[in-house]
Amino acid sequence: MKIAQVSKEKKVSIDSLRYYERIGLLPPVKRIAGSTRDYSEQDLRWLDLVIAVRSAGLSLEPLIDYVQLCGAGSHTVPARRDLWVDECDLLEEKIQALQATLAQLRGKADHYEALLKGEN
Repeated sequence: MKIAQVSKEKKVSIDSLRYYERIGLLPPVKRIAGSTRDYSEQDLRWLDLVIAVRSAGLSLEPLIDYVQLCGAGSHTVPARRDLWVDECDLLEEKIQALQATLAQLRGKADHYEALLKGEN
């Protein structure tokens, strides 16, 4: 799949796709006709992971490490597992913080709803 089609389907700019590959978030994408990128299904799965990590607000550096670990071979499986365990822990902390914020904001909304109903 060419870069323009990937950009459209995944809603990621072409510049971002090139950047992700340049900094190591994506393994090198196969080229056809010299310089045209040809994204495989595996490349698209990598991109889906990048999109998920970004949307969760997690740091991209561990993902770069992960790409390098995967390229280094199967002896890095324990390190890959540890990386994702750590990222899951960070995400759980973020979720707990967001839930606390949500509860606080709902409390505010409920307070003003009660005021509007004259319940004090």
